[in-house]
Amino acid sequence: MSSPRLSIIAAMAKNRVIGIDNTLPWRLPEDLTHFKTLTIGHHILMGRKTFDSLGRVLPGRTSVVITRSMDLRLPGCIVANSIESAISACNQDNEIFIIGGAELYLQALDFADRIYLTEIQAEFEGDAWFPKFDSGLWQESERRSGKSKNGLAYDFVIYDKKQ
Repeated sequence: MSSPRLSIIAAMAKNRVIGIDNTLPWRLPEDLTHFKTLTIGHHILMGRKTFDSLGRVLPGRTSVVITRSMDLRLPGCIVANSIESAISACNQDNEIFIIGGAELYLQALDFADRIYLTEIQAEFEGDAWFPKFDSGLWQESERRSGKSKNGLAYDFVIYDKKQ
């Protein structure tokens, strides 16, 4: 089997905000459905604070938590101490998703093949931001626009790393 695609998946406001106080600063059910559709049946890699913010293992996915703590045990999760060891724990999957947070996104940009980014067309207060990425290295391959029932406009965008 060839190596799996490593994909970053995130939702970001116009001002690059992705979170505040370890939660999402917006309510966008369409994005949660999009996230579930893409990640179901796959491994999801996350930092410990992101895992804490979820409060549980997400059903239908294999959770891999990346932490500096060498003795952390999380029932129902694979625990890894680096992105590399987390990826190697997922070698039978054809696509692995990095789901946050900000520090992990920044580290993963070097490894990732694809970015699924929900671009929310509004600004929000926050304390976590999606990292800037070099548009010379990434190519937009798909964009679908929508508007939530609550009036929030968004785009589901796929960026693929240029070969």
